[in-house]
Amino acid sequence: MLKEFKEFAFKGNMVDLAVGVIIGAAFGKVVTSIVNDLVMPLIGLILGKVRFNDLFISLNGESYINLDAAIQAKAPTLNYGQFISNFLDFLIISFVIFLVIRQLSKFRKKSESNEKESESKDPVTKECPHCLSEIPIKATRCKFCTSELETSNQKSASS
Repeated sequence: MLKEFKEFAFKGNMVDLAVGVIIGAAFGKVVTSIVNDLVMPLIGLILGKVRFNDLFISLNGESYINLDAAIQAKAPTLNYGQFISNFLDFLIISFVIFLVIRQLSKFRKKSESNEKESESKDPVTKECPHCLSEIPIKATRCKFCTSELETSNQKSASS
């Protein structure tokens, strides 16, 4: 059972997935910081010195100075400012993932077309009819069994 677990845990795909999750989590934190610490304050400044994290609607009908005061009073609130910040996080992360996947698709298409091109090229080896070894296509004698081989010129002349 331990051996099976090692094979599972250390397979290439599993390690790649773990690295991807760790990098994704770190990337998410960076984007959240960019949105909360750079983008939202600039938008708030443009809209008249508004702090987006303090934008809320009190659902009990009372008025509070800020979100912290409403939370301390245990008032039900609709925190649309935090929602806007989280939505911007989502949009930025989604756009970056889109760009990465788009680029990966281009790389895959290029590699697939390169594989097709290499498959469609003329063969460079042939099989010896006597010993069935693989030999160069232009060979006139097999390097393994030393048998003389028929060349394409001899085949066309005998036909």
